[in-house]
Amino acid sequence: MEVTLYQPQIPQNVGSIARTCAATAIKLNLIRPFPFDISAKAVKRAGLDYWPLVKWEVFESWEDYWRSNKDKNHWIIETFGKRSLFEVRLHLDDVLVFGKETTGVSEEVIDCIGGNGVVFIPVLKNTVRSLNLSNCVAIAVYECLRQQEFRGF
Repeated sequence: MEVTLYQPQIPQNVGSIARTCAATAIKLNLIRPFPFDISAKAVKRAGLDYWPLVKWEVFESWEDYWRSNKDKNHWIIETFGKRSLFEVRLHLDDVLVFGKETTGVSEEVIDCIGGNGVVFIPVLKNTVRSLNLSNCVAIAVYECLRQQEFRGF
């Protein structure tokens, strides 16, 4: 499994997500542009001293990412998905894609992956618009691991 962050905006979220990736041995892909230095103090602080445990890669654009990853099975986790994350079958070689905190993924990303690959995490109606990005990543990662009966743990 891999986690791909499309143009993340909040360094603390990236640090927290890196920590989740370290705890689960999941690769983290970061797609530029993002408005912070990946070595910035806030990112490192949120990821604590776990960054050396994270396999991660930075891509300059979605096009660069897609060129080398298009043969993988991708799931976009977004509020406008038609199916719940908990209704789909996830596999350990899937890629979970998350958009930037303010606007999500671009149409270009959806066009590449396809609308059937967009799923949502349920929240109670008439409450919040969405959950925090790092919480969404943790929910999706652990749902995939649960479905695969935590093989390798």
